[in-house]
Amino acid sequence: MSTTSSDLERVRELLPYLTHRERADLDRLLASAPRWLPLPGPQAQAFSTPADITGFGGAAGGGKSALGVGLALTQHRKSIIFRQNGTELTGVIDEITRVVGSRDGFNGSDRIWRVDGRQIELGSFPNPGDETKYQGRDHDLIVYDEASNMRESAVRFLMGWLRTTRPGQRCRVLLTFNPPTTTEGRWVTAFFAPWLDRKHPRPAKPGELRWYAMVDGKEVEVADGAPFRHGEDVVKPISRTFIPSRVRDNPYLMGTGYMATLQALPEPLRSQMLHGDFTAGTEDDIWQVCPTAWVEAAQARWQRPDRLAPMDSIGVDVARGGRDETLIARRHGMWFDTPLAYPGKSTPDGPTVAGLTIAAKRDDAVIHIDVIGVGAAPYDFLRDAGQQVVGVNVSEAAMAPDRSGRLRFKNLRSELVWRMREALDPATNSGIALPPDPRLLADLTAYTWSLSGATIYVASREEIVARIGRSPDYGSAYVLALIDTPKRSVLEALGPRRRAAYDPYANLR
Repeated sequence: MSTTSSDLERVRELLPYLTHRERADLDRLLASAPRWLPLPGPQAQAFSTPADITGFGGAAGGGKSALGVGLALTQHRKSIIFRQNGTELTGVIDEITRVVGSRDGFNGSDRIWRVDGRQIELGSFPNPGDETKYQGRDHDLIVYDEASNMRESAVRFLMGWLRTTRPGQRCRVLLTFNPPTTTEGRWVTAFFAPWLDRKHPRPAKPGELRWYAMVDGKEVEVADGAPFRHGEDVVKPISRTFIPSRVRDNPYLMGTGYMATLQALPEPLRSQMLHGDFTAGTEDDIWQVCPTAWVEAAQARWQRPDRLAPMDSIGVDVARGGRDETLIARRHGMWFDTPLAYPGKSTPDGPTVAGLTIAAKRDDAVIHIDVIGVGAAPYDFLRDAGQQVVGVNVSEAAMAPDRSGRLRFKNLRSELVWRMREALDPATNSGIALPPDPRLLADLTAYTWSLSGATIYVASREEIVARIGRSPDYGSAYVLALIDTPKRSVLEALGPRRRAAYDPYANLR
């Protein structure tokens, strides 16, 4: 809880009327009072929650940045507060200065504040890879201020150094954020899905704890915080919660007219900043290949039929190491099944990927696999095993123009991703149904394009990784599964001349 100038003025007015004993009592109270106290309500709830990871905010003016500063100054010994860009740290510096009363102990060149035996570091990671500057530097409090502007991969990477050697010192992570205004920021909605995603099957109440654990490289929700054995490891689940806060929860801003400022914002900013509406108006990039509304409509159509149509195609995107996953997408007509995802360490070689792919195959479905780099080995094993497999090299030349016949493609990757856009286009009326997986939504909406003359170029995997900090593996697998290669049984029934005309991807095999 902070003190305003009007509060101080009122105290000054009353001081002359205090007795000597009352002044002594006041001095003792001031000497024993903490530097900072949370506001009653959501800020106090977030301050005292036992969660290991806390999401806080959801709207403007709820005291998000102040909470991080207050925790660092009262509850923790070694803290770091991140903003996406270094220039944005000025507001954090001003808040600490206001609470401490001066800049004593602040080293501006190192961006480290030392006060009352506590250390508060200020950091930023505007560019991919910048987060490695903080590798190995332990903190018992990590604050991501305005986390929806940050890359999920960087946020998760830096959580790896949440630790302390101080007995009895609690460790925690705080993420403060407003509803994301870009598709890149949607990861916070998925990260706190039980609280923020209205479609979540098990919604959570504000402040309710949920527990998560990494199992075989994949994050899963578990029943409680009890450690459990998985293979040779003992896994300790991590608790997570989200607590919403609005400007009406901040009495200091309520008296300044800030509410009227938020009410005057145009939609969807008004709903986002005033009410914390996570379903309002996340804007697509103007060069986004697949509009978000189209993907969401395809996912809304999805439901598992009582009886599946024959499987036509399988798309395989092989893990390239690190945190990548091997993804297998299965298509039955224009209905796509849920993804099969395997951590990279569990698919270390070609035979393993080939075996998983064959196990997923039904009805003589054609297998489409990206053969650039690590995909070459499983392709060879699948071919040697007699499977009908198409090795797709997305850097090769495109096969055909777009649906209008007026635009060409820079390469096969651009064409294949654009075919997904055409299938999703409501005007096509393809009936495409995609599983309601938030990772698939995030990947398909991550593709961007540019136009040079009459040639479409879709951003490469490397360009997307540089922009959002991860590889769109889910999107790649489903784009590959969309390829419509005739099955071997159909091709064998045709003569050589008709077979070549019927199979536009014959040269890929």
